[in-house]
Amino acid sequence: MPSPSQIRPEPLISSPITRRTVLKAGGTLLLSVFAPMSAMAAQILAVRVWPAEDYTRVTLENDSILKATHFIVKDPERLVVDIEGLELNPTLKGLVAKIQSNDPYIKQVRVGQNRPNVVRLVFDLKEEVTPQLFTLPPAGSYNHRLIFDLYPVHEPDLIAQMIEKGDWSSDPAKPPMAGTHTPPPALPLPDSGKPPVAIAPPVATIVPPVPELRPEQRPEARPLPGQKVVRMITIALDPGHGGEDPGAMGSRGSREKDVVLAIAKRLKTKLELQPNMRVMLTRDADFFVPLGMRVEKARKVQADLFVSIHADAFIQPTARGSSVFVLSEKGATSTAARWLANKENQADLIGGVNVKNHDKQLASVLLDLSTTAQINDSMKLGKAVLREIGGINRLHKGSVEQAGFAVLKAPDIPSILIETAFISNPEEEAKLTDNGYQDQMADAIVTGIKNYFAKNPPLAKSRLT
Repeated sequence: MPSPSQIRPEPLISSPITRRTVLKAGGTLLLSVFAPMSAMAAQILAVRVWPAEDYTRVTLENDSILKATHFIVKDPERLVVDIEGLELNPTLKGLVAKIQSNDPYIKQVRVGQNRPNVVRLVFDLKEEVTPQLFTLPPAGSYNHRLIFDLYPVHEPDLIAQMIEKGDWSSDPAKPPMAGTHTPPPALPLPDSGKPPVAIAPPVATIVPPVPELRPEQRPEARPLPGQKVVRMITIALDPGHGGEDPGAMGSRGSREKDVVLAIAKRLKTKLELQPNMRVMLTRDADFFVPLGMRVEKARKVQADLFVSIHADAFIQPTARGSSVFVLSEKGATSTAARWLANKENQADLIGGVNVKNHDKQLASVLLDLSTTAQINDSMKLGKAVLREIGGINRLHKGSVEQAGFAVLKAPDIPSILIETAFISNPEEEAKLTDNGYQDQMADAIVTGIKNYFAKNPPLAKSRLT
């Protein structure tokens, strides 16, 4: 392995190499001039960096396929990447300025011409990472891409992260520890006919640790005399697209990934005002999450609901209205639903997925894990939410539609996909970027979810592992 001094990239200054071959044929001199080698090198067209707690992605967009090798250097932690067939240009040098001080994993990057036709990148790291390097063929508006994904060596505990950001117990069957925050009284659920959901107050003694149980092994929460307890409800909110995948674009330049993240954050805040609900966002910033990973995240936190939020687009700007979709095992309920599902399922191509890892996700999550029970529960949830959304915006169709959305294929979680409006419609694009409309949409979804749980208490559900 090279010593630290050998990995310090130092620009090399050299003149273009021109080779000439003189041949004699029939008394005539033939002069063959080969173009300078640097002119044959690939060109970096754009560089992008997407920092996030989940991982940091570095993207080099280029005009041809690049070959790269990499290795890790310890003490301090560094990632060294050598890219062949490349000459340093101003665009690639601009990568240095793209690294943000709040990047969780990259401290800084150094860029240099390591040797003729080979550029070296040295990433100074803030902690140990597991890098994944892969290439992507042209897709959407992108040319060839070389991707560096830097994942933390120790995968974060999603449930622990939620607990750290809120005042909840990690096990819904356990009362809070003494001295913890006591939530306000439960809000009554609309039209429930049932007592309000409440969280057990703190007890005087500390609960001793017990072995972690799988969901089906856990006893239902047992209230103390005179108390009623319902376990915490966990909701996975999934803002569509992100990072390399902007989603649909409006005529005014609005991007679907930005609009749906804003709505999801408002919705999270409103849901967590309910004393018995906690929320996990599949992404809380502008980075890309593969479709299978969105499903996996929801399952890791044992979510009771999965709500994917989008902003529709169509080839005709006159298309308008909000929609709710659930999974279908037998084909789409309309041509438009099938077209939309096919478009949304292409997100992995645009956003960029490491195919080797993606194959494992497909095998474990996205093949044929949907169940009739999941679809039936999803339909109930979809109807409750669609009814409320219809009160603030025109509905594209008055009933819940079905299609083969990959992101809805969690086998044990009722899952819906909400198209909040058509971002391709100028009037609805204006709504989607309006704070008032975003608030109304979030309120409607909250009411729909509460109405769903009023008729389908979560404790009555069985869970798969």
